[in-house]
Amino acid sequence: MANRHLQRSISMQSLFEWDFQGCQNKKIPEIIKRNVENFSSGSSEADFANSLTEGVLKYKEEIDKLIEKCAPEWPIAQITIIDRNILRIGIFELIYGNYEEVPPKVAINEAIELAKAFGGPNSAKFVNGVLGTIYREMGEPMKDDSSEKRKLSQVQKNKDLKQEKSNQ
Repeated sequence: MANRHLQRSISMQSLFEWDFQGCQNKKIPEIIKRNVENFSSGSSEADFANSLTEGVLKYKEEIDKLIEKCAPEWPIAQITIIDRNILRIGIFELIYGNYEEVPPKVAINEAIELAKAFGGPNSAKFVNGVLGTIYREMGEPMKDDSSEKRKLSQVQKNKDLKQEKSNQ
C-alpha cells in the first residue's frame, strides 16, 4: 500500500475512533500514535496522518457545513461515521490542501478508494457525489493540468518552432 494512501487510512481510522468515542480532541495524539504503530512500520511515517487529522479537526465546523450543504438530504449525524470522516478528509484536502502535493482529483480519488475499502455498498458513490459537487463549486481547480495536455502543448510549440525556422 502506498505510503500516503496508508497514512490516509490511518487518519480515517483515527478520526473514526475519535468520532465513535465522543469527539474528544485531547485523545487524538494517543489514537494516531497507536494506529500508526498497529498499521504502519513506525512513527516516522506519521507526519501525513497527523497533518490530515489535525487539519480535519481544525476546520471541522466549516467542513461539516459543506457536507450539509452538498448533501442536504443527509444531516451530518445520519451519515455513517466512516463516510462522514472520509468526506472530512477529502474536503480538507480539496479546500485546505497543497495542490502541488495532492491535486484535487487525486484527493477525490483517494477518498473514493477509502470509501470502497472501508464503507458500505453505496459509500463510494456518496463520497464521489459530495466531493464532485464541492469540486465543481470551487471552479474545478487544476482541471486542465494533465500530462496529456502538456504533451500536446509541447507538440504544438515544437511545430510552431519548426514553422518559424522554415519561414526564415
